Amino acid sequence: MPIAQLISPLDLDLKKDQPGLVILDCRFALEDPDYGQRSYAEGHIAGAAFADLERDLSGPVTKGVTGRHPLPQATDLIERLQAWGVNNDSVVVLYDDGPGAFAARAWWLLAWLGKRGGVFILDGGLKAWHAAGLPLSLDAPATARGNFSGSPDSSLVLNAEQLLKRLSRPQLTLLDARGLPRFRGEVEPIDPVAGHIPGAQCAAFTDNLGADGRFLPAEQLKQRFAEKLADRSPNELVAYCGSGVTACHNLFALCLAGYPLGTLYAGSWSEWITDPQRAVATGD
Repeated sequence: MPIAQLISPLDLDLKKDQPGLVILDCRFALEDPDYGQRSYAEGHIAGAAFADLERDLSGPVTKGVTGRHPLPQATDLIERLQAWGVNNDSVVVLYDDGPGAFAARAWWLLAWLGKRGGVFILDGGLKAWHAAGLPLSLDAPATARGNFSGSPDSSLVLNAEQLLKRLSRPQLTLLDARGLPRFRGEVEPIDPVAGHIPGAQCAAFTDNLGADGRFLPAEQLKQRFAEKLADRSPNELVAYCGSGVTACHNLFALCLAGYPLGTLYAGSWSEWITDPQRAVATGD
């Protein structure tokens, strides 16, 4: 079973009452941290539980040490997954408003814990759900506690010191999921330092999507990332972004394209710049 899978709104609507299905609403807004919970309360896909980026899908922030969205403790995340009804054999569908960045973070966390099949992202998210004329619910999900029992895979993650040692490797492909103006250091609306990690390439996560907000076909994604990889091995690829969230969108898209699951620099730019000794690059 492929590790990265998409599901259409109509297919999800047909399956939403299927036994063993768990739906997680991952909506979030960086500028309004309560947006997701508030939006969920105003209406969600029937049966969905709410997964908050900062409370559920991230760990505590330590100012000056961690990035803005450090990884959660595995035991805490497993507890949350069980509370949402996730079993080891559950089919899990993840959605957000549409671009898929927050849903992809949840997908990556499940892969990190060992669940690498039966996990889908709703293609086009809630925007596509609305466009299909499908209804929302105000009801809380009626779910029994699950028995999910994953364990974190350390090979999927790099910390800053490990990445620093890799920067001189000619086989390294380092992809930054932020938009080009932030990558170049022309603007920085969130973090106190602008620029990018030396040697990185800009691979804005939004370029994984078509004009309709859905993921590009696998062949187009393969071409996109083949240009970034050049003749380097995909096994040496590392993804990062501002805080370890939108980088997961690139990792999901890479898997859709048929590449192996790459490595995440989880602390990303917001962690990298906590140490002024780490080099910063600007421009292309």
